[in-house]
Amino acid sequence: MVGAPPSSIGKFGADTDNWMWPRQTGDFSMFRIYADKNGKSAEYSKDNVPLKVKKYFTLNISGVKEKDYVMTMGFPGSNWRYMISDEVEERMQTTNFARDTIRGVRQTVMMEEMQKDPAVRIQYASKYASSANYWKNAIGMNEGLVRLKVLDTKKAQQEKLLAFGKSHNDDSYQKAFDLIRKIVAQRRDAMYHQQILTEALSRGTEFAKVPSTSALLNALKSKDKEKINTEKEALIKAADKYFDKDYNPAVDRKVSKEMLKVYAALIPEGKRISIFSIIKDRFKGNSSAFIDACFDNSIFGSKENFNKFIEKPSIYKIEKDWMILYGISVVNGLEQTASEMKEINKAYDAAHKTWVKGMMDMKKSEGQAVYPDANSTLRLTYGQVLPYEPADGAVYNYYTTLKGVMQKEDPNNFEFVVPAKLKELYNNKDFGRYAMKNGEMPVCFIVNTDNTGGNSGSPVFNSKGELIGTAFDRNYEGLTGDIAFRPSSQRAAVVDIRYTLFIIDKFAGASHLIKEMTIKE
Repeated sequence: MVGAPPSSIGKFGADTDNWMWPRQTGDFSMFRIYADKNGKSAEYSKDNVPLKVKKYFTLNISGVKEKDYVMTMGFPGSNWRYMISDEVEERMQTTNFARDTIRGVRQTVMMEEMQKDPAVRIQYASKYASSANYWKNAIGMNEGLVRLKVLDTKKAQQEKLLAFGKSHNDDSYQKAFDLIRKIVAQRRDAMYHQQILTEALSRGTEFAKVPSTSALLNALKSKDKEKINTEKEALIKAADKYFDKDYNPAVDRKVSKEMLKVYAALIPEGKRISIFSIIKDRFKGNSSAFIDACFDNSIFGSKENFNKFIEKPSIYKIEKDWMILYGISVVNGLEQTASEMKEINKAYDAAHKTWVKGMMDMKKSEGQAVYPDANSTLRLTYGQVLPYEPADGAVYNYYTTLKGVMQKEDPNNFEFVVPAKLKELYNNKDFGRYAMKNGEMPVCFIVNTDNTGGNSGSPVFNSKGELIGTAFDRNYEGLTGDIAFRPSSQRAAVVDIRYTLFIIDKFAGASHLIKEMTIKE
């Protein structure tokens, strides 16, 4: 890695502006690939040199204008455009509901602790951002699915395909549809519990993933001193990774108390994972007291607790440790919910395949373009640089400028702090060759290419295959795109390559990096 902007540029707007437009975020990083002197892959050596390749992209800084043709190439994760309406409702009521309800609680506690201590803010910045990203996505998707009446659209598509099948004397689509509906109904409780368990306890409580002590336990039971010493060393290494620089037991304790409360509120007593029976019997149902007992007494409750244990490990301490028992209970709960859905999901895969085939056959018969759902493989999507109307009477322009950064500046809000050097460059209009023709400094622009999760960092090209920016986000109104793509409202946010180069050159003073690139004006 040879360069990345400070967070005040690379994450400008942070959670407030995440999934939103207008956007003024310089979200990029730069890497240089090294090889041996013959251009071959090699282990690290001071003799390695920057790799020079025969083919590479030219950067074009002439700028973009409305309706320009663009292409985006990357590795989108997954989307689900062929869901039936029952599946869309399932997504809304399980995955999206869990993310919205639980992550919101977790993030509130995390943010409180981050604002109290700069060290905690550094420790948890990435964790918070990761959680907040698809928390806001879930909220926006559910709102959009309702606002755009996607369920009604799906139902109309379903009826159309079923009629298409009947007209061709093919009842396979009807059978697949009926089976999918039946499967969705059967797995609903298990799916709901799995999502609540994942968000609240597996992801929500960091100590759910304490290092495994099973190997040391077996060694202790064998009374083999050599094996015990070997496993002790292995556990020490694992513990060092667990108690790393980005883990704070005090924060985990506070977050975990809220997560157990949320889980208990959402899952009926008789269906909760086994550890809640212990909480009921030993702690009179007080989950916060259980969490305190974990951090006060468990092996992994603190580094001090672990050091005391490792000096004199015992079978009893491992088998009766609250954190270890909790982690086992969470894993068992996830395995149980997965097991409940395993067989019916096998039938679902076959039915879904038939349903997708039907949708494709119908579209082909109508002369429509046909494409599969994204599945993390390389994909090229094309479109235009376009503004859009988020609501009646409102129009969003297709680009933003550095002026917007200055307008949003708030020195009392870490999301909107502007570096002094950037303000100096702005005030002096010192934009170099990267300014627009009107003298303003471009920051981002939007395109209507079909982007989804996983496309962050994807290169965006003009009609000549020249790099003009990098995609990093989508707009709030387009978050339904994973289920129903609407070109009129879905946009991908792109860092203008001119802003990237401006930050590298004028802000960071790293002009030597600029010289390594082929730039067309």
